[in-house]
Amino acid sequence: MSEEKQAVLTAIQDTTGNPAPLGLLGFGMTTVLLNLANAGIISLGSMIMAMGIFYGGIAQVIAGIEEWKKKNTFGATAFTSYGSFWLTLVALIFFGKWGWIGGQDTGGMVAYLILWGIFTLVMYIGTLKLNKALQFVFFTLFVLFFLLAAGDATGSKVIHTIAGYEGIICGLSAIYTGLAQVLNEVYGKIVWPVGPVK
Repeated sequence: MSEEKQAVLTAIQDTTGNPAPLGLLGFGMTTVLLNLANAGIISLGSMIMAMGIFYGGIAQVIAGIEEWKKKNTFGATAFTSYGSFWLTLVALIFFGKWGWIGGQDTGGMVAYLILWGIFTLVMYIGTLKLNKALQFVFFTLFVLFFLLAAGDATGSKVIHTIAGYEGIICGLSAIYTGLAQVLNEVYGKIVWPVGPVK
């Protein structure tokens, strides 16, 4: 060994938990509940708004920050963005009601939903290198945003109802994917399959 000062490399083992199930469950459960309302099965009330702020919103942002710490750019971007989506959606609903600022017109909401749809389409392309379960979640979410945009643009209750049922499927797929990751990790084997990783 050289007498010169040697650089000592210390490998730090990551012992933190997987934040993805939290993000997926926060997204999935809130999405199911909102789309039960879109489908006309339940009313759009305080329960959905509370879920949008605390579980769909804040919990997903926390999951995104945790993914960033794990150097997962995709997870950090996805969870922080969709957590912020829920927070902005609740703000859009309440800011007008509280008189803080005028309510958003239909054109603005259509633009909002289309932009989220485009973002989701690009994120879906990212999932093509990940497992089949995540691919399904992001593809159905992409479809959901464009159905909601079409429903708002046309004023069609039928399209909105279809979007509601499609959104329930999307949310349930996210719940399945999140719970599968929990169970597979706890049992150390595939309990609920999520499909192969490319």
